Amino acid sequence: MDTEYTIDMIIQKILTDDKQYDLSKIITSYEFAAKAHEGQKRSSGQPYIIHPLAVAYILLELGMDTDTICAALLHDVVEDTPVTTEEVRKKFGQDVAMLVDGVTKLNQVPMFNKEEQQAENVRKMMLAMSQDIRVIIIKLADRLHNMRTLKFRPGIKQRNTAHETMNIYAPIAHRLGMRGIKEELEDLAFHYLDPFAYSEIEHILELKKKEREEFITSIKETIASRFRDQDFEKPPHIDGRVKSIYSIYKKMFVSHKSIEEIYDRYAVRIIVSTVGECYNALGLVHDMFRPIPNRFKDYISTPKANMYQSLHTTVLGKMGIPFEIQIRTWDMHATAEYGIAAHWKYKEGISHSDKMDQRLAWVRQVIEAQQTSDDVEEIVRIIKNDLAPEDIVVMTPMGDSVSLPVDSTVIDFAYRIHTQIGHKTVGAKIDGKLVPLDYKLKTGQICEIMTSNEPDKGPNRSWLNIARTNEAKSKIRSWFKKANREENIAVGKTALEKEFKHFKIRVPEDELEEFLGDDLKRHNCMTLEDFYASIGYGGIMLSKIMPRLQDKYKKLYRTDEEEKETAVIKPVRKSSGIILDKIEDCTVKFSQCCNPLPGDEIVGFITRGHGISVHTVNCTNYLAAVKRNDPEELARWMDVQWTDSEQTSLQTSIEVIALDRVGLVFDIAAVLTEARIPIIHSSSRKLKNGNALFEATMTIAGTDQLKSVVEKLKHIKGVVSVERART
Repeated sequence: MDTEYTIDMIIQKILTDDKQYDLSKIITSYEFAAKAHEGQKRSSGQPYIIHPLAVAYILLELGMDTDTICAALLHDVVEDTPVTTEEVRKKFGQDVAMLVDGVTKLNQVPMFNKEEQQAENVRKMMLAMSQDIRVIIIKLADRLHNMRTLKFRPGIKQRNTAHETMNIYAPIAHRLGMRGIKEELEDLAFHYLDPFAYSEIEHILELKKKEREEFITSIKETIASRFRDQDFEKPPHIDGRVKSIYSIYKKMFVSHKSIEEIYDRYAVRIIVSTVGECYNALGLVHDMFRPIPNRFKDYISTPKANMYQSLHTTVLGKMGIPFEIQIRTWDMHATAEYGIAAHWKYKEGISHSDKMDQRLAWVRQVIEAQQTSDDVEEIVRIIKNDLAPEDIVVMTPMGDSVSLPVDSTVIDFAYRIHTQIGHKTVGAKIDGKLVPLDYKLKTGQICEIMTSNEPDKGPNRSWLNIARTNEAKSKIRSWFKKANREENIAVGKTALEKEFKHFKIRVPEDELEEFLGDDLKRHNCMTLEDFYASIGYGGIMLSKIMPRLQDKYKKLYRTDEEEKETAVIKPVRKSSGIILDKIEDCTVKFSQCCNPLPGDEIVGFITRGHGISVHTVNCTNYLAAVKRNDPEELARWMDVQWTDSEQTSLQTSIEVIALDRVGLVFDIAAVLTEARIPIIHSSSRKLKNGNALFEATMTIAGTDQLKSVVEKLKHIKGVVSVERART
């Protein structure tokens, strides 16, 4: 069961903390929330009030202020009880009401579908962050407690919540510098996304726990002994830890290495008083242990995008065991552990607004990038791409450092320097050598952008495919949006017509606006010309909308040939997505022996008292009947076909055979999740030949969708075969 958080735990935490809190206001908030949530239960069966108490406790550990703690206790009362925001405002003040209202609005998003709901939710988070960062800090604490208690939720909700946490909440925590929350969110999400790999790494770490503790203790004592005779302002603080399970997994997966080959799974942290002492400590460490080449990073002179500062070096210890050493000051440590929350923990609020502005600059970039796109789902891709934990640091010729996501190109670098430099880019040099504009930058390189002197010089449309960051894409789209509306309309119309021709979509001109009506609304376009223009400047990605338009066309329009084909079958009866020949009222069921899907060639079998049983023409039962050639039995088999007018989703099973490795299940599940395919049941086991078998039963729309998923699964590393399971 979940920890039984109580108000006494909150009070005890406050009384033992150095910070000053308004205890009376916090207790009143608790009493108000407890009364409002009275009778409500969590999925675990515990009283609901335990959740707000847990969120408040997490925020106390981060050192947040009184109003944030009160808002945490009250964060669900407006959404889940009759209490109004106005009542909260009158009783607890404007700040608490604003925070509660901000968190509440994040959960109230009526949109077209689940993806758009998620996108709008994230957009609201970004806006809330730009107005008061405490809203998202409360939301992160809320998500952390929900992840800690996720075991009480149904399986499909576990996977969906874990996937959202890994793609959105963990990257936001990372960019806010909140290491502890980010790592715990990642580990908890990883546990549900790939429980096999999680358990395997956890088991390996547990087996070597005693050995690991002895190793780290020995290193700490060796360093402390050497530092005793050195001139430090006060004795350095030294501690050690093992990297998080998910960070170990990432290094194993990306580098294709075993856990023993990961250099920095052990980490020792040295905390000193001044920046000068950081570099002195580094020299002593390199004198004591042999440093591994190319494993030193100076994040003090070149901080990460989330303002993280530290020296990192990987060295060889006793018996040739590698480990990482991090060296930082106490101020750097506070920023590394608590991120943006350190402003409240140590400074009683935002006393350095310039640093806060610097920290939140990326929030504004995300909002601006999304506003130039007419795709409501763009913001989720921005979070996944631009807020990923891995960054590179590239230098300008003047020595300034620029932080960018991994795989960023010269175009991204140019636009990060300045919008006009990006627009006028004609070439680039890396470390003095000419490179193409799609060149992928690496940490430590010096990038020089060459620009045109022509006043009307602008970007090329192909740059939208080259740019990695949504900041650059946003600025390119914005230029085209303003540059020439007529050209955008022409380009967009031509592109749409080309896609329609490719997908054999033929809609009469006078019906086109009505046919595209939903998409005009989705992308905030008032007219067809607005829609064409948005396609022209890149605000709408045709690759995203064409599958939806193709499905809509199939439902609304038929070709003459299709009309003639259906006219031959008279009379017909449609039932459960099946057209039955000369049957008026009949129950249809889909046989489990072959699990037919829309797109399969099918036949029907007239059962005794149970309607029509639908089989594939390759079904062993049907083939056996044909082979027996019994006239009476064959008379019960009849022609049936799928109808285009109804959407039918059915169960089918697949079998994936692949080389056994850590992360295999996670990779397969990721493909199925990305394709939005509900998994009803899955299992995996090792085979005698060193391979692994993954089996899954899922709900699927038809053979086309199945073929698409099978192709994607075949591209996963180590996959030997992917087959549709048949009995």
